[in-house]
Amino acid sequence: MTRCAVFGTGSWGTAFAMILADAGCEVVLWGRRAELVEAIDRTKTNPDYLPDLVLPDSIRATTDAATALAGADFAVLAVPSQTLRANLAEWAPLIEPQTVLVSLMKGIELGTVKRMSEVIQEVAGVGPERVAVVSGPNLAPEIANRQPAASVVACTDESVAQRFQKACHTPYFRPYTNTDVVGCELGGAVKNVIGLAVGMADGMGLGDNTKATLMTRGLAETTRLGLALGADPYTFAGLAGMGDLVATCSSPLSRNHTFGTNLGRGMTLAETIAATKQTAEGVKSCESVLDLARRTGVEMPIVQAVVDVVHGGRPTQEVLAGLMARSAKPERR
Repeated sequence: MTRCAVFGTGSWGTAFAMILADAGCEVVLWGRRAELVEAIDRTKTNPDYLPDLVLPDSIRATTDAATALAGADFAVLAVPSQTLRANLAEWAPLIEPQTVLVSLMKGIELGTVKRMSEVIQEVAGVGPERVAVVSGPNLAPEIANRQPAASVVACTDESVAQRFQKACHTPYFRPYTNTDVVGCELGGAVKNVIGLAVGMADGMGLGDNTKATLMTRGLAETTRLGLALGADPYTFAGLAGMGDLVATCSSPLSRNHTFGTNLGRGMTLAETIAATKQTAEGVKSCESVLDLARRTGVEMPIVQAVVDVVHGGRPTQEVLAGLMARSAKPERR
């Protein structure tokens, strides 16, 4: 039986633990807060994030990373992206030679502008063939209800991607494989930023034309950055690109969309953070994505606009007017 350790008891970590258990894996779910872990282990529910989901009996929960990692074929990382480095530094000495590290995180590290797989390789001291990435339109509350969804498992070693594909394939969750780790990670990270922008448009009461424009031009920005970093452009037309973007920008279940909506309604950054119970990755990653774009020489005006609103305090109306006033270019750019 495939043994999986899942690190992170938020919505996505909890839902993915369910997927793995439903696929027939032995699953240990790690969390830092003892009271939450005890509740999960005793009641098979996560009262803080997915209280209506009854987890399979086969899932065990622990606060002990060594227990979670013992004999693990896969270690699935589902912590906030900006905390990955510090967390993984604690766990790295416990990782066994056969364990493949799987990232569910969608962000770019502040300061280093490294993708999550790059942080994993650096901190854990493993090669790219031992790191896989899961990315796609995966809203945790829908998956917790076992509604049909698909995703991408990406690894530079296709055989490793296929192994994890088998480990998380259920009647309601269909994973595809890809070797374009760069493209899958960039699609997942940048869509959070575009989700903030579309949310702002919603909060301002703007219509579908505006939102479709932001999504489409946001995908163009993502593709430009991906091409500059060696990604396959076809990745951005698939589940890890357009698929994830549509879900994040369209659904009220999206944390980033909801965060942006509150900003568009006139709430301050502090008020919006206070009203948000879970991590909206785009709030911090918008700065690191913009930093990466500048270092790469890629123009990303929508990402710049989001940074101006979220971290520069500029009014959303003013920023939107600035986007619309930019000089026109051929659509393919």
